[in-house]
Amino acid sequence: MARAVDQRIFVAGHRGMVGSAIVRRLQALGYGNLLTATHAELDLTNQAAVQAYFAAHAVDQVYLAAAKVGGIHANNTYPAEFIYQNLLMQANVVQAAHAHGVQKLLFLGSSCIYPRMAEQPMREDALLTGTLESTNEPYAVAKIAGIKLCESYNRQYGRDYRSVMPTNLYGPGDNFHPDDSHVIPALMRRFHEAKEQDAPRVVVWGSGAPRREFLHVDDMASASVYVMELDATVWQAHTRPTLSHVNVGCGADMTVGELAESIARVVGFKGGIEFDASRPDGTPRKLLDVSRLSGLGWKASIPFETGLAETYDWFVAHKGEVRV
Repeated sequence: MARAVDQRIFVAGHRGMVGSAIVRRLQALGYGNLLTATHAELDLTNQAAVQAYFAAHAVDQVYLAAAKVGGIHANNTYPAEFIYQNLLMQANVVQAAHAHGVQKLLFLGSSCIYPRMAEQPMREDALLTGTLESTNEPYAVAKIAGIKLCESYNRQYGRDYRSVMPTNLYGPGDNFHPDDSHVIPALMRRFHEAKEQDAPRVVVWGSGAPRREFLHVDDMASASVYVMELDATVWQAHTRPTLSHVNVGCGADMTVGELAESIARVVGFKGGIEFDASRPDGTPRKLLDVSRLSGLGWKASIPFETGLAETYDWFVAHKGEVRV
């Protein structure tokens, strides 16, 4: 049997923020046999194409980081695309992995799988106990389906398909689109442009009161590989067949108002900050209970302002690219 670092590992979504971080992490750990494919080379929503890809490559492991993602505006504007494309990508990759004998797969979900008013911090067993946040319900339903897809193949076929649910992620490689991005890149771009234009103030969507937890994408990549490498007996001792996903976060949160102040400080914006309460807030609070992952031996290590500064440096260096 091949050594772990010789495994042929397919990273689906390797050009995205999370997928590219996982590639970096695997390479840093000595994994040199990585398989990647751009969207032009492989459309993950095309079942026949995905089956053909797995048939042509002797894949040993899969990191399923590919997804259609976006912030509140994007989720509200394109709900059909968010549920349809994510369901297709997940189903096609998991089924192809199984059909071609791949025993190990890691599915990356999202903390939006939990009910809008879930008890804080949100434990894994809060799944399917209440109503989802309406602004991203289609995406959340797709991610819940992905968890249950992996669990079903484990139960029926004895596969080792694991799921990790990250909190709000940020970092190099993020999408800085002015309308469709998540809160950190959206605000970072807004404050940067305000600084360049010497604007007197920046308007932030919502009341500023909702609380959010943030994790640097390199910490997420570290956790993903850590979970994938855990011995099966250790993993099974901390999970259940029908409750097998694990939260990934830092265990602390802040208000959106505090976040805006931190970003303004990192960017160097000296003007005022105003909040537009006519815009949607989303879920009041989203803090993950990370005790299960802590019990497995992993904790986040990148300080928030350090991560913000690194992300801002990346944005400034790449702000002429398409995704910004």
